Amino acid sequence: MEPIRVLIADDEALVRHALRIFVDTGGDTTVVGEASDGDEALALAGRLRPDVVLMDLQMPRVSGIEATRLITAAFPDVRVLAVTTFSTERHVIPALRAGASGYLVKDTDPDDILDAIREVAAGRSAMSPRLTRELILSLQNETEQTHGASPAPEALTPRELSVVRAIAQGRSNAEIARELHLAEPTVKANLGRVMTKWGVRDRVQVLIYAITKHVLEVDSLDLGAGERREMNG
Repeated sequence: MEPIRVLIADDEALVRHALRIFVDTGGDTTVVGEASDGDEALALAGRLRPDVVLMDLQMPRVSGIEATRLITAAFPDVRVLAVTTFSTERHVIPALRAGASGYLVKDTDPDDILDAIREVAAGRSAMSPRLTRELILSLQNETEQTHGASPAPEALTPRELSVVRAIAQGRSNAEIARELHLAEPTVKANLGRVMTKWGVRDRVQVLIYAITKHVLEVDSLDLGAGERREMNG
């Protein structure tokens, strides 16, 4: 199997060097390029077409958030994993809304970095239930301002809607399978159909679409469930 091809974008040479070491020793991951700012990241993403971009959010010239927006719009098959110094909602949520599939804090354990790369390369997301909750809440004002401003999305089956609702509550595929009494491949198949219907590429974008298009109403969600599970391990 071909290794996961990774582009590293960070304005600090030392950080790029450390990430390269972690990625190149992963066995199934390899670094194909390095960028020192958002402009260079965009250019290299177009030329190299990596599977995943590790994107620092605070870079000169073009920021990591803007570079994420440009890359995910121009190259839908390229996944972006935001890399931050601080994992606060103020720093991370704009990157997710720009198209990132998840985030890493710079002092993350190397094995967790590799796991996150594998997750987003496989079309999944890498973010905590707490951040899922904060992302939903950050979308609430936008949904109130745009209600009825865009065409209705393609309808989901009851099972597909149940899967989307569980995603919004921070469930993993395995948790959704247990909760809905389904096989995990069935959950994945339903999620794949939702992505196809809505023209989105991962769980984060499914969540954003569901809230902004009013498929799910924020008030109907138990947003504390995922947070409680995370606190309990």
